[in-house]
Parts: sequence; C-alpha cells; structure tokens
Amino acid sequence: MLTIHDLSVWFSSYTFGLKRKKSCVIKGLDLTISPGQVMAVIGQSGAGKSLLAHALLGILPGNARVEGSMLFKGEPLTPQRLKILRGRQISLIPQSVTSLNPLLRVGLQVARAAQLGGIARKDVPTTVRQAFTRYLLPEEVMGWYPFQLSGGMARRVLTATATVGKADLIIADEPTSGLDPVAIREALGHLRELADTGKAVLLITHDIEAALQIAD
Repeated sequence: MLTIHDLSVWFSSYTFGLKRKKSCVIKGLDLTISPGQVMAVIGQSGAGKSLLAHALLGILPGNARVEGSMLFKGEPLTPQRLKILRGRQISLIPQSVTSLNPLLRVGLQVARAAQLGGIARKDVPTTVRQAFTRYLLPEEVMGWYPFQLSGGMARRVLTATATVGKADLIIADEPTSGLDPVAIREALGHLRELADTGKAVLLITHDIEAALQIAD
C-alpha cells in the first residue's frame, strides 16, 4: 500500500547576519505498510513524527525539501497525484483539534468528509450518524460548533472525519491524545478494525502502550 525509501526532510532558515541554515528533521527513513496492517511510528515530542505525516500528504511549508521516494499503491506520490488522493484515498487524523473549521457545525464537517471520501450523497446522513455513534458522540453534537466541544470530543470528531469515507490509507497522528481510557480503547479498536478490512493504518504516537495494543 505504502512504501517509503530513504526519506529525508530538510528545512532552510536564516540566522543572524542572513546566514542560511539547513536542518534535517527526518533522515533516511524506510517504511512499508501493507493492506491489513497497522504500522506504529513511535517517538517523543519534537522527533518529527507529524512532519512525516505532512510529507506524505504534501502539506509541508514552503521552506521544506523532501528527498527519497514515497510510493502509494506502486505509484509515486507526486504533488499532482496528492491533490487527487488527499481526503479520498489517503486521510489524516490530525494532531491538533484546531484543524476543525470553527465556522461550521461538526456534523456538516463530517458529512463533507464523507462525500469527499466517496460515500454516495443519499448514504451520507446514515453514514455520519453511524460515525458519531461509533465514537460515543451523542447525535445532538452534530449540530454543535467546535468551540462547544470538549478536547476529547473534538478529538473523536476529527477521527470520525478521517475514517468516515473510503480511504485506503489512514494516517493517525496522536489519535488518543486527550481521550479517557474508554475512548482510547474505542479509537484504537476501530483503527484495528479498519486495518482488518484491508486498509493500511499509520499510527503516529508517543504512547508505546497504546501502540502495542493494535500495531503489527
């Protein structure tokens, strides 16, 4: 499903005196995820784990340079191809809850993700309700705005948004942060279920204990 070979990510910046500085945040990474697998990338905060996710999605800032190869289903992840794949065949559960649009009700945001992810328009309402139920979110939450959510609820809405469609590769960036133990088990269990249906899951986390529960 996903093959990464010799991936390096560099950032350019300018120090005092306008001297150019280059920093390597990911160096020589090799990674392969097959359909049906959960692959965990584990590291401390600041280790570059989220930058791996952003490199895969082509959403790094302009001062970043990516070296190496990234293949999805045997084809290179070019910028042009990523525009087509993002949200459709590759989806992200982002680390920051501020990724939710503050001006849209969360039910509409999940519904929009479902349509982008390949769910037929007539099936979207049912699919969205099922997603909210799966992540222990009361149905009335669909009418709420992000500022009305607790941190844990916002995290579950983000997970629902990323998994509601038909994406074959799910990138989960710290999906259990801020959740209570019951919600953590539910979220991890659903990621495992997604992999068991033939999808590939890249689990990015600092929590070794959580990763060991589901990762191959």
